[in-house]
Amino acid sequence: MEISFRIAAEHDLDTIVKMLANDPLGSKRERYEQPIPESYKNAFQAITSDPNNELIVACHNNEIIGVQQITFTPYLTHQGGWRATVEGVRTLSTERGKGIGSELIRYAIQRAKERGCHLIQLTTDKQRDDALRFYERLGFEATHEGLKMKL
Repeated sequence: MEISFRIAAEHDLDTIVKMLANDPLGSKRERYEQPIPESYKNAFQAITSDPNNELIVACHNNEIIGVQQITFTPYLTHQGGWRATVEGVRTLSTERGKGIGSELIRYAIQRAKERGCHLIQLTTDKQRDDALRFYERLGFEATHEGLKMKL
């Protein structure tokens, strides 16, 4: 399967939100409805207007089959190095298991290198055992314990 990658456009938002909501955890925290809630449109505008954020869609025959967000962040640690953080990786439910997720992550790694990042990082929910194994197969290591606080 030939996959191409591009920056998401506003008209892609419906498909992206649908993919984010289409899994057991996403269905509990996302709101896929028509019209798309304004909060998603606002977030999309903030992401696309920030040069350190990329909302990437994976396409096959002009159909969106995957999505991810890459954020590039400068740090004072590691001698002022940059990091890439990958979030919201999803594949179209009918296309899972076909290597699209691996291609998305390889693309993110490539973008991180192009942007001069010394590190690429991501988190996955502890309930996603398959996702943890997936990321480890791609070379990621669980080197830190992540903490979050809902506000």
